[in-house]
Amino acid sequence: MNVSKTLFAQLMDYLPWSTFDRIVARYDGNRAVRTLPCATQYQAMAFAQVTYRESLRDIEAALSAQSAKLYHMGFHGPVRRSTLADANEARDWRIYAEFAQRLIVQARRLYTGDSLGAELTGTAYALDSTTIDLCLSVFPWAHFRSTKAAMKLHRLLDLNGNIPSFIHISDGKLHDIHVLDMLLPEPGAIYVMDRGYVDFARLHVLHQAGAFFVTRAKSNLDAHRVYSAPVDRTTGLICDQTIALDGYVTRHDYPQHLRRIRFRDAETGKRLVFLTNQTMLPALTICALYKSRWQVELFFKWIKQHLRIKRFYGTSENAVKTQIWIAVSVYVLVAIVRKRLGLEASLYTLLQVLSVTIFEKMPLRTAFLAEVCRSDKAMDDNQLNLFSF
Repeated sequence: MNVSKTLFAQLMDYLPWSTFDRIVARYDGNRAVRTLPCATQYQAMAFAQVTYRESLRDIEAALSAQSAKLYHMGFHGPVRRSTLADANEARDWRIYAEFAQRLIVQARRLYTGDSLGAELTGTAYALDSTTIDLCLSVFPWAHFRSTKAAMKLHRLLDLNGNIPSFIHISDGKLHDIHVLDMLLPEPGAIYVMDRGYVDFARLHVLHQAGAFFVTRAKSNLDAHRVYSAPVDRTTGLICDQTIALDGYVTRHDYPQHLRRIRFRDAETGKRLVFLTNQTMLPALTICALYKSRWQVELFFKWIKQHLRIKRFYGTSENAVKTQIWIAVSVYVLVAIVRKRLGLEASLYTLLQVLSVTIFEKMPLRTAFLAEVCRSDKAMDDNQLNLFSF
């Protein structure tokens, strides 16, 4: 590793820049560009993500303060906020969306060997969405309600490594169940989702494709018991049943039997009812799988708190989507670096280390190994620490 480079430049070296150049060429991203090509725009926005910059002025000031190190960071000149603003407005956001998807493929390949547990060796996904509230007067293109604007970030998280495998950004009015129409079901995979995705016609499409699902049953579920399997009630299980739907519409939408599991959570005392078409796994494994769905909710909470999508650097749809996709790609890039360097620290810790050492000139691995132990020991137990897998 070239130690004359800053940690930021070394981090950027893990990106497949040849792939990025091909994507830029496909969308003609550098047409009529003189001072800030797409690669430099990406680097500036990635710097903002890693160092938690709050605005374009903040990005410009932080880079200007370290002007002597800009060359060693990979920048060939100063970054002006007006030029960066124009780039975020004009450069096609699909460049960064496609690049993030390429990184996701690379990260998932690296984390393929991670196991979810002894009883589950296949692929499991957690599906969920989060709403990003916006100001209607500033973001009129994201109209949600009469006095409110919003966007939705839909995410399918691969629980082997907690790497996103599908991302869709929509307006706030898109109902969650429509995202199921966008998925290409993977035979043998398990899709874990909450009650907002319960649509028996769409769930039957998953079933016919050879995929499995785990979800919560709605309180008004109209069904009858066909068979009850014995359960050990000391484990929290109440029943493990095979059921048939009785509703006029639902029994036509999903004509096969389903499995219904009732479980009492010892921690909260709540009684949960799960529905699945997976009949081979033990009932407790099904319950544990649904609990793992919290990883995707923690991911949304984490990405909102620690990546710069709470305050946007631009107000157009193109600028907002550019920022979101670059934020996602930075997260995935750190996950790739974590795996390739064989680090055990959480992504939260690695990003914190990068945020305070980004201008330093030392091997990337040395920086992490020197700071991670102190960071982990000093971390407040109440601080959200995501993906300490």
